[in-house]
Amino acid sequence: MNRRIDIKRNFPLHLMLLPGVALVLVYSYWPMAGLVLAFQKFNIASFSHGGYFASPFVGFDNFKYVFGMPEFPRVLWNTIFIASMKIVAGTIAPIMFALLLNEVAKIWLKRIVQTVTYLPYFLSWVILGGIISDILASDGLVNQFLAWLHLEPVFFMGDNRVFPYMLVATDLWKSTGFNTIIYLAALTAINPSLYEAAVIDGANRWKQTLHVTLPGMMPIIVLLGTLSLGDILNAGFEQIFVLYNPVVFQSGDIIDTFNYRIGLLGAKYDIGTAIGLFKSCVSLVMVSVSYALASKFANYRIF
Repeated sequence: MNRRIDIKRNFPLHLMLLPGVALVLVYSYWPMAGLVLAFQKFNIASFSHGGYFASPFVGFDNFKYVFGMPEFPRVLWNTIFIASMKIVAGTIAPIMFALLLNEVAKIWLKRIVQTVTYLPYFLSWVILGGIISDILASDGLVNQFLAWLHLEPVFFMGDNRVFPYMLVATDLWKSTGFNTIIYLAALTAINPSLYEAAVIDGANRWKQTLHVTLPGMMPIIVLLGTLSLGDILNAGFEQIFVLYNPVVFQSGDIIDTFNYRIGLLGAKYDIGTAIGLFKSCVSLVMVSVSYALASKFANYRIF
């Protein structure tokens, strides 16, 4: 009886869920039928007559072809290298910035700094890519400043040694301010009496940060750090697609951009699907591992 009452009471809420469920089914689950292309020798002519299952099945031949491509090890390494740097830097930088903002006594100054650092996050990489390209060009603002210091100019957009680190730096510029929000929220949850006790014990600001602030933030740091493992193969397609060029393919080409050229520009849809499925499987494993670690070390559970 109580169950019927609950269903009747929550029925409007279930109706509100229907549009969202329909969108997920249509745009997220139905297209997954196309994953069958990864195991076929896809023929677009036969697809137009028989659908997904008209092309001949070749088993794991597409995956063997992908793993045997001479460029694939380099692309995989670039993806892991850039993504790992972004994960590490994207975890440390917001923490440091949140700690610095927490020390600003003037509320009006704190709000101005927050607003200025948040702004890049709300701009697309198309817009930021043009700005970054102008600033880091051979005759751009940065190289003009280096010339003023009598230093050699740096070819940021065409030097394979510099390009990956430029990607990480510009990604931090875009995301650090916004990612700081959650750490500032964690700071507000720390009991003020702990700081009062630390002052009585003679702790200065650095000691308070080391022994009160950081331990108070540690659960959220561990949680976000472990959950970020799921992005180990997400090096940022939009950013790299806007900023890279054939000169820096050696250090800047990642799985997503490689798949774009092979699958879409090269019209090898079966190979592109195999690459995408490989990435999804690795991401699924890493997400599962990250949630297991988050549950163990941060007591975080979805269900």
